[in-house]
Amino acid sequence: MKKLLSILFLTGLACSLVAQQTENIVIVTLDGFRWQELYSGADSLLIDDSGYVENPEELVEEFWDTDPIARRGMLMPFFWNTIAKKGQLYGNRHYGNKVNCSNNMWFSYPGYNEILTGKPDDERINSNEKIANPNRTILEILNGNKKYKGKVAAFGSWDVFPYIINEERSNVPVNAGFDKATGTTTDRERFLNRLQDEIRGPWGGVRLDVFTHHFAMEYIKNNKPKVIYIAYGETDDFAHDGEYDQYLKSAHQTDAYIKELWEYLQSQEEYHGKTTMLITTDHGRGTNPKETWKHHGTRIPNAGEIWFAVMGPQTPASGELKSEAQYYQNQVAPTAMMLLGESFDLEGTGKPIAEAVEK
Repeated sequence: MKKLLSILFLTGLACSLVAQQTENIVIVTLDGFRWQELYSGADSLLIDDSGYVENPEELVEEFWDTDPIARRGMLMPFFWNTIAKKGQLYGNRHYGNKVNCSNNMWFSYPGYNEILTGKPDDERINSNEKIANPNRTILEILNGNKKYKGKVAAFGSWDVFPYIINEERSNVPVNAGFDKATGTTTDRERFLNRLQDEIRGPWGGVRLDVFTHHFAMEYIKNNKPKVIYIAYGETDDFAHDGEYDQYLKSAHQTDAYIKELWEYLQSQEEYHGKTTMLITTDHGRGTNPKETWKHHGTRIPNAGEIWFAVMGPQTPASGELKSEAQYYQNQVAPTAMMLLGESFDLEGTGKPIAEAVEK
């Protein structure tokens, strides 16, 4: 009897030492958010320039320190207080750790296509036009798997996402642009629907991220999806408008949104210890001369430089990667599929990020 109890104890101990398998995936994107701000905080050339900032003194007080380590923590506290301790951050080129787009466009639709399909398609995806994506995203692939069918959803601030994800063909529900919550709605969703009508924001095809975030949170609470994609958009649009203050404040707010999302997921039995989050961006931005910060695309040097972050039960807590290495945008989708234990061997796709999974 004692021998049997010992065997059962050791078996249970061994099982407890095995890393929990990822059962849920959350992919988050911040449109056009530069690696420079992620890793060094506010840009010294822009933060006090009245041509890009309405109140330089106030912005300096909120986001400036002479130490870039302190600066980045002021801007993105969840990234540096939580992800850097419990997950991984890729793309700090100061250490030779590089992440690049493998598409040759360096703007939004090609970037999101590459993130979600695992491969670029410069021949067919070469504009931001509302064209139904001929490529299948991992959202569509997973929604066709009985394990995930009806448990995949996407939310985005930009009204092109229904085309990028090909909502009609994929049957993945996409709430993007100025879409409202539909179906059996909660009081909160009905209130968000009303507010979205009343607070349009400054752009025609992009809503404010507050609506994208809270529509997503309500959907998660009520439907418990297993695969979630949330695409925040303000950072890119404020940059195009030349508003560096709003770009920083939006990035800071998005950091808080990601914190709220992660903490909610970890408070729920369906998600706690079973969920991996991957965070990235669709493209970079210009750096020199400083006015190129407003722009991207192949005419802007270095606008194909990006970053990504990973945190979840199978991912070693390596923090900020400081080894020289080269990664690509086309590795996000294969990594998500690998973490879920799903096969993903389509021709031309990138390789999973080996470091993101415990050996």
